[in-house]
Amino acid sequence: MDDRRQEAGVRERREAGVALVVLGVVVLAVVAFTTPWRALPPGTVPAPDPARDFTPLQLARAAAFDAATGPPGYLSYGLGLLFAGLLVLTPFGARLLGRLRGPWWLRVLAGVLLLTAILQAVRWPLGVWYEIRLREWGLSTQDWAAWTGDRLKGLGVSVVLTSIMVLAVVALARRVRRWWIPAAAGAFALTVAASFVYPVVFEPLFNDFRPMPDGPLRTALLAMAERDGVPVDDVLVADASRRTTALNAYVSGFGATRRIVVYDTLLTTPRPEVELVVAHELGHAAHDDVLSGTLVGALGAATGAVLLFALSGLVRRRTGIASMADPRAAGVLLGLVSLAGVLSGPAQNVVSRHVEARADVHALDLTRAPATFVAMQNRLASANLSDLSPDVVEYVLYASHPTAPERIALARAWARLNGVPEP
Repeated sequence: MDDRRQEAGVRERREAGVALVVLGVVVLAVVAFTTPWRALPPGTVPAPDPARDFTPLQLARAAAFDAATGPPGYLSYGLGLLFAGLLVLTPFGARLLGRLRGPWWLRVLAGVLLLTAILQAVRWPLGVWYEIRLREWGLSTQDWAAWTGDRLKGLGVSVVLTSIMVLAVVALARRVRRWWIPAAAGAFALTVAASFVYPVVFEPLFNDFRPMPDGPLRTALLAMAERDGVPVDDVLVADASRRTTALNAYVSGFGATRRIVVYDTLLTTPRPEVELVVAHELGHAAHDDVLSGTLVGALGAATGAVLLFALSGLVRRRTGIASMADPRAAGVLLGLVSLAGVLSGPAQNVVSRHVEARADVHALDLTRAPATFVAMQNRLASANLSDLSPDVVEYVLYASHPTAPERIALARAWARLNGVPEP
């Protein structure tokens, strides 16, 4: 009997290994195929020069803001990484969750809530520190009650989604021998479902939306979307000013439910610049960037489920849990999800920067207004206090978009290639 069980275990690990390799190859292939590695022909984009487009005062202000907000950001990042390591590499989580009593499913849910509460209690002062810095620099308009409410709502959404994932894995491990197969399928499906319901279910939790009143701007935005071949159901204004002074817009939803969403803070800027911001977002819709990102994320989640099985033997020895069917495995699962997010972040940023550059080129193709693009980038960078010269660590860890000087250099290259006066 023991020999049969051992043979079955070896066979399962071999099958999981094959599945892991196949999924890994598929993820890499999808990323390679969907990522626009060159927004413009090679060698046409000059090196960015912050001093050319930003005054010494703007450069100094951006650097000072980065210095003020960097410490709480780095500390929060480090604490999250340390806590995840404790859950995965030590018996800390298993011992803590071993004190819980009740049915297995209740212990799993309570474990997720307890561990999340511990991490957030440790990181909460850092969030307060960061918010104080935002207020000092004029980027936050919230009072503490609103800030706390938004933070708790975000935590609530995270806890609900994480609880579903952890509960499903433990339940499958308790009932199915090859639990990693339905777990991978479920992770894929949950990621896709979350992406589709996010605009309808989660966005309204954090902002109120109202239709943009009829007028020249609404007409221009809808006409631009029609000219671009992107079906848009409505143009909405989000009440972002209750939270921030930052400027932004985005395209939300899929197909017939797609909406253009403009921050109310953006409405104070010149109309051509608003149109350029929206043209950039239409570029994401035109190239189905959200769908591509959802596919990559879903495949990554499925790969993670198989990888979890492959690592389960090592993790069991390090943490002291009996198996993934053990309710105490909730801590291990939380830690692995956190580590996966942290470790994949730099790669996600690389892909994101290329996707954003393509959307910039799309906006320039659609508007043919590089001078307005440069003015808009200057305004956005100044209003949002964007880092104009991030160091290597910041760029790798946090830069999901090209810097403003990089985007301006791209616009100048586009102008030269298209015979438009260079701004």
